[in-house]
Amino acid sequence: MNNKVLYLALGAALLGTASCSKKVGEFQSNYFNTTPTPLETVGMNVPATITGNVPAKFMVKNAKVTATPVLVYEGGEFQGTPAVIQGENVRANGQVISYNNGGTFTIPFNTEYKPEMAQSDLYLDFQVDQNGKLYGLPRVKVGEGIIATSTLASAASVTPALAKDKFQRVINEKYNADIRFLINQANIRQNQIDAPDYVDLNKRLLEANQAANQEIAGVNISSYASPDGTLAFNTELAEQREVNTTRFMENQLKKDKITEFGELTSQFTPEDWEGFQQLVSKSNIQDKDLILQVLQMYKDPEQREQEIRNLSSVFNELADQILPQLRYSRIQASINVIGKSDEELINLFNTDPQALTEDEILYVATLTNDNTRKMEVYQKATELFPKSYRAYNNLGLTKYEAGDYAAAQSAFQKAKQLDPSSKEVDMNLGLVNLLDGNYNKANELIGAAAGVPEAADALGVYYLTQGEVAKANTAFGNAKTNNSALAKILAKDYSAASSILSSIQNPDADTYYLAAVVAANTNNESGVLSNLKKAISLDNSMLAKAQKDLVFSKFNLSSL
Repeated sequence: MNNKVLYLALGAALLGTASCSKKVGEFQSNYFNTTPTPLETVGMNVPATITGNVPAKFMVKNAKVTATPVLVYEGGEFQGTPAVIQGENVRANGQVISYNNGGTFTIPFNTEYKPEMAQSDLYLDFQVDQNGKLYGLPRVKVGEGIIATSTLASAASVTPALAKDKFQRVINEKYNADIRFLINQANIRQNQIDAPDYVDLNKRLLEANQAANQEIAGVNISSYASPDGTLAFNTELAEQREVNTTRFMENQLKKDKITEFGELTSQFTPEDWEGFQQLVSKSNIQDKDLILQVLQMYKDPEQREQEIRNLSSVFNELADQILPQLRYSRIQASINVIGKSDEELINLFNTDPQALTEDEILYVATLTNDNTRKMEVYQKATELFPKSYRAYNNLGLTKYEAGDYAAAQSAFQKAKQLDPSSKEVDMNLGLVNLLDGNYNKANELIGAAAGVPEAADALGVYYLTQGEVAKANTAFGNAKTNNSALAKILAKDYSAASSILSSIQNPDADTYYLAAVVAANTNNESGVLSNLKKAISLDNSMLAKAQKDLVFSKFNLSSL
């Protein structure tokens, strides 16, 4: 080996020794890029990636550096998961950085968002281990502030599911009586007028005529002939039965002095093949399957009759058991029973609530928009009807809307005990869990409430908390709520978000705050200021919130 080569080898060895013996220098902020910048929430978390670019001749070969991301905010700090980078001579599982060439490494970061973090700084702390010697390096700032728009999703603003009352102002009741005829006859016999079902029908008509809360909505007569004989004869016979029965009822109503009975209508069916088929299928007649097959094979009425007569073995049974039941006129009375007026119901609740049925008292609660009054009504409903899951569910709804979430949860749980299968209750318990951050349980319960109208908004909020914006937009559908508008904002569909916000019937402070966020994202300063003013006028805490919100950082809010 000549002297030149020897000197070069010796120089390389000395250089290698120097690179191992010297300490790691201080990291600089410009070595790092953080994505996104500024930080931004996804759902209820703050995910980010810090990328380090180490220059050549920096990473000492025998050094292992532990870099720990630290988010510093007012009142605290959060340490993320450390990442290890190491020189080429270190035996460990870190990311290797070349001394001669430098290199790149990444540090993932994630934390659950807290409102105090809106104004914050992200740093990296460094601890060096060099051949067992430990020393620290100065902290380096790699990020500043958090845009927390996604955290505006609000389970508190979702309307819980109402277990509806079944109150009906008008209940329609129908009463029937059959007048039966002898074969080939249309005259009404006395024994039919004296039959119990007609007597009961006539009695019910008299009662309705005299009752103040009832009205006869109509009387209808349907007359039939059995499908034996010619079609022409049966047509004439059925029509005559209709005429005779109608005349009889007109005389009966006149005799009973019933003048208000809606309308008396009538019609006839020449041959009641439908009734024939139903009676045969329910009978024990021999070869009934064969008879039903004939009905399927032949549609012409006269051919049907002839084919059935050809079944001589069973025709006598049909003549005795089935056909007589098809020679009749059916009289049907439609009677409306009119319930208490709203004024009567409210007065009874105020004076004698025990006189109300469960559905009536639940209905009373729907007659006011005052949540405190609703709460009073549902509370009384739970006292009068302690086994009513609807009363407890709806009481919980009013507690939820009043912000008393513990009381709401208690009421919902009681409702769940009374009716474990209620989807409305599942939906509402899901809301409580969503509010408490129990996202897995919330998803389970809200999923079980599929079909409940309010569940779409709750499911949309759940997806927003998970950062699944596309799914949230699908869940919201055409809903016009603050939460559905937020989903559009996060999807950067600001036009749709603005349209939704302007369509909300009763906008609140959150509505206007979201409108200001839309304006900020579209560089509309006048929109930012005007909407924030409206939000602050409804809730003065919105001022401090806006001042800390990084989305408004480039706007002058001093005029607020």
